[in-house]
Amino acid sequence: MPMDSAAENLTPHPQFPRIYEGYAYSYPHKSAYRRLSPPLPIREAWSGTSRDAVSLYVHVPFCGMRCGFCNLFTTANPKPPLVARFFDALERQAEVVLEELGAIRAEQFVIGGGTPTYLTACELERIFSLVERLFGVDPRHVATSVETSPGTATPQRIAALAARGIDRISIGAQSFDEWERYAMGRPQKRSDLEAALDTIRGYAFPVLNIDLIYGAANQTPESWRRSIRRALLWRPEEIHLYPLYVRPQTGLGGRVETWDAHRLALYRAGRDFLLSEGYEQLSMRCFRRPGSNLRDAGAEFGGDNALPILGLGAGARSATQHMHYSTQYAVNRRSILDILNAYCDAPTEAFRNADYGVQLNDDERLRRIILATVLSSRGMNVTHFLATAKLEAVRDFAPLATLIDAGLLQETDGRLHPTASGLELTDAIGPWLYSPAVRESATRENAVRKSAARQSNA
Repeated sequence: MPMDSAAENLTPHPQFPRIYEGYAYSYPHKSAYRRLSPPLPIREAWSGTSRDAVSLYVHVPFCGMRCGFCNLFTTANPKPPLVARFFDALERQAEVVLEELGAIRAEQFVIGGGTPTYLTACELERIFSLVERLFGVDPRHVATSVETSPGTATPQRIAALAARGIDRISIGAQSFDEWERYAMGRPQKRSDLEAALDTIRGYAFPVLNIDLIYGAANQTPESWRRSIRRALLWRPEEIHLYPLYVRPQTGLGGRVETWDAHRLALYRAGRDFLLSEGYEQLSMRCFRRPGSNLRDAGAEFGGDNALPILGLGAGARSATQHMHYSTQYAVNRRSILDILNAYCDAPTEAFRNADYGVQLNDDERLRRIILATVLSSRGMNVTHFLATAKLEAVRDFAPLATLIDAGLLQETDGRLHPTASGLELTDAIGPWLYSPAVRESATRENAVRKSAARQSNA
C-alpha cells in the first residue's frame, strides 16, 4: 500500500487502536432507531421543542447512478411515475406537518439526498414553491444549501437554483483522477466535472463546496495533492475531505479494503496542503477559505445551539429535543424501493405519526451536545454545557476527562476543542462517545447488514 513517512511512523493511540471507526455526523445514528409501537403523534414528538428556529430538510431519494461507496437512502434512475408519486406524497406530508405543528420559522433550509439536481429545473422549483407556500421559506432570506453532482449540474438546473437565491452549492467531485474514481466506483468524466464547476462559478453563489474522497487503493499523497490543487482552481469557499469507507451492501462492499495508515497519510497530506493554501480547518473534514461572508447553510456540526430538524421526504430524519424519527432506513436497492413505495402509498393520516425512531433520555441528549461541538475546531462553550448538564466541571463527565487526559481535547478561552491529534482521530472519538445502548444497536445493525450482504453475494 502507498503511504508516506507520517503514516509509517504512526503509533496507534492506546485508547483508539482503530483510527477510522465511523463518521459520527449525527447522534444517535439511525442504527439506533426502532419501530415505535404504538406510533407517536408528531405533535407529541415536538412537544417542548421550539419551532421558532428550525432547520428544514427535504430528502430527495434519487440519483443518476449509485456510487460504489454510497450507503445513502437513494435509488438510481427511478421511473417517472415513481418520481410523480414521491412529489404527491411529499406535498401531502408537508401539509399534514403544518396542520400538526402550526407555523415554524426556518433558519436553515437544506435539500439533500440522493442527488437533488437529479430532478428537473421544474421539479426543483416545485420543491421551492411548496416550502415557500407552506412554511414561508425564501432562500433569499434563509440560509439554503443544495447538493449536486457533475452529471446533473446542468445550466438549466443551476440557473434555477441561482434564480432562487441559493447560498450554498455542494458538489461531489470525489477525485479529478479518472483511475481513482474508477477504484471508488464513481464512473464520471473529468470533463463533466469541470464543466459543472464552470457552470456553478458562472453564477454568484456565495458558497461553492467541493467534496473529495481519499483512501482509494491506487491513490498516493502526490496524486491526492494534485486532485486538491485542481479543485482549488475554482476557488471554493469550502472544501470537504472525506475518508473512503467501504460498507456492507454497497457496490464496493466485500470487493475492496481500506487501511487506516493509508487513509491517515492521505488525510495529513491533504490537510497540510490546504492549510498551506490559506484555508482554515473547521473539522476533520471541513476546510474554509477565510474572508468568505457565509451563513452556515451547510454546517457540518450544529454547535452549542444545534437547531431542531424538521425532515420531509422518504429518508429524511427529524430531530427534536427528546425524539428523533424518520422513515425506515436501508442501503440495498430492493429494500429502499420497498420503503419508498410505502412512503408514496401511505394514507395522508399516517403522516401525523412517527412510527420509526428513538427517544432521547438525559444522557443521550448530553452526548448529542458533545458530539455536535467537540469534534469541530470551534469547540464547545463550556459554560453553556455545564449549565445544560448541571455539572461543576467538564471532567465530571468521565469520557471528556479521558479525552482531555489523552491530549485529544483542550480548553482555551472557555471553549473545549480538539487538538490536532484529536481532529485526526475524529472518526474514532465519535463512535467511542456513543452510549453503550447506541453502540450495541450499531453493532447489531452492522451484523445484520453484513449477513444480508453475504447472502446477496452467495
